Amino acid sequence: MKFRTLLLSLLTTCTGNSALAQTFNEVVYSPKSTTFSLTTSPDVKKVDVVISDNDSDTAQQLVKSMKRVGAGKWKLTVKNDLKGKYYVFSVYNQAQPDHTPGVFAKAVGVNGKRGAIVDLKDTDPDGWADDVRPELKNPCDLIIYEMHHRDFSMDMSSGIKNKGKFLALTEPAAISHLRRLGVNAVHILPSFDFASIDESKPDVAQYNWGYDPLNYNVPEGSYSTNAADPKTRIREFKQMVQALHKAGIRVILDVVYNHTFDINGSNFQKTYPDYFFRKNAEGKYSDGSGCGNETASDKELMREFMKESVAYWVNEYHIDGFRFDLMGVHDIETMNEIHDVVAQIDPTIYIYGEGWSAGSCAYPQDKLAIKANARQLNGIGAFSDEMRDALRGPFSDDTKGGFLAGVPGQEESIKFGIAGAISHPQIDMTKVNYSKVPWTNEPSQMVAYVSCHDDMCLTDRLRSSIPYIGDDELIRLDLLAQTAVLTSQGVPFILSGEEMLRDKKGVHNSFRSPDSINRLDWNNLKRYPQVFDYYAGLISLRKQHPAFRMGSADEVRKNLCFLEAPEGVVAYQLKNNAGGDSWKNIIVVLNSQKTPQTVDVPENTYTMVVANGKVDTNGIGLLSGKTLTVAPQSALIVHD
Repeated sequence: MKFRTLLLSLLTTCTGNSALAQTFNEVVYSPKSTTFSLTTSPDVKKVDVVISDNDSDTAQQLVKSMKRVGAGKWKLTVKNDLKGKYYVFSVYNQAQPDHTPGVFAKAVGVNGKRGAIVDLKDTDPDGWADDVRPELKNPCDLIIYEMHHRDFSMDMSSGIKNKGKFLALTEPAAISHLRRLGVNAVHILPSFDFASIDESKPDVAQYNWGYDPLNYNVPEGSYSTNAADPKTRIREFKQMVQALHKAGIRVILDVVYNHTFDINGSNFQKTYPDYFFRKNAEGKYSDGSGCGNETASDKELMREFMKESVAYWVNEYHIDGFRFDLMGVHDIETMNEIHDVVAQIDPTIYIYGEGWSAGSCAYPQDKLAIKANARQLNGIGAFSDEMRDALRGPFSDDTKGGFLAGVPGQEESIKFGIAGAISHPQIDMTKVNYSKVPWTNEPSQMVAYVSCHDDMCLTDRLRSSIPYIGDDELIRLDLLAQTAVLTSQGVPFILSGEEMLRDKKGVHNSFRSPDSINRLDWNNLKRYPQVFDYYAGLISLRKQHPAFRMGSADEVRKNLCFLEAPEGVVAYQLKNNAGGDSWKNIIVVLNSQKTPQTVDVPENTYTMVVANGKVDTNGIGLLSGKTLTVAPQSALIVHD
């Protein structure tokens, strides 16, 4: 669908919901006039708009008083062409005003202190109106690649010119790598304007993941080539999306609505003190985010803010999906309303998140969008920590291993992940870690993964949990882990650089570690070519064969049959032509043991397509009989 059509759809949607269309439309520009609107606490007695010629503290200022147009509603129209000017709202919550660009600034100056007045049409790259979202029939068709802008391109070995910038993902080296790997969606870590990087010092090496929101609806300036120009960050973000779309790759935005970087400095607090944050029974700020505060998605204005924000990113920036940080802080009703908003724009936009919080929330748990309540979420996905920790070991202890380390008792949890966290008659839920009941309605609600930006990357975890592991064993187990992920019936998700066997020097939480820890070493593609080839081969296999991505719980129950297997082995069959596949009776065997293992199978002659760390969908060789023998610490995939 072209985005001109999407815009009309969005306008229709907003017309049917006046709150969504109008609540946070804070600056409306035209060459003849600019209208400022702000929603504040009803107790506020006065609001001014301070307009300046530039982004300097010493700039000449024009102060205009806003008119109260309702309880907590303020408006001002300036009948001049203000393009290129800057503004702040001065909100008199107390005797001295709070200065803020508003809660919904769409363009800002350096470090987001002032809003900027721009004509957003001026930020559109050539051909933007005809930008096409890559086709997606089912979320299970996604192969998601999670990345951080600096990690991906900063190292000299990347061959990328615009290192650490949005434009890096427009360059041939980046696009070619992603296409050869075969992923069809990139999940980019927070790319909105966040607080921890000083954008006025572009030549100073600074690093953060960006989970400290400042202005939610403006791209981060440090990822642009010129943070001092409000239009540059917007235009370059759009160029990035456009280039990825042309390559057939969707763009998923990591959004962090669950907290702000602090309370007193947040634009929420400056416009409507204490409204947007939850407090506990003692009157203290609740901290379900683990970052000092938690937002109140259950309150009307916060709910509307989140809905308008995601709609804005879809409409203005053509975003194709959202990953919600600590989704378990938000309430179920809000998440479902967000899903409905984006579904009216384009039903293929995929939403998923962390189905947990980082602490106790000041809201009833049975009403929160945690993983245990995922069946109440309309098609919204969540990460499967059952599969993750069964494969590599518990989140709580980096030194403990799981299935990959030969720890017994993990098989049922892996089977639960392979089935997409649905109800399946062959899975004994009493033996599944963390969840004792299935939590998805359809497998598309489960995100399968073994590692992400948070926590150790896979190679570091293997080294930490398996003493004296050598490179050969590490590679075997790495490939085995990703075989489980990429052949699951859920939505597979891999961390950027794992196809290069990346490491982070053993750092568990590298959110502000330097580039030397986080950057990808592209020379690893030459050191470990077999790793990239295996990842790319598995991704190609999944894309070619719908049996691995049926997307329907009923189809999975009908066609996925687990086989009897020795301890430390998981085996299953995709019966007949599952999912309409051209292959018949596919069998997958995952062997974590250090010795060959044998599994009984229906007697037949089988074609091997994955064996001994190799992938070839055209066939590696033939096997006949009633048993399959799998090499140590490897996967075997065959078909009739």
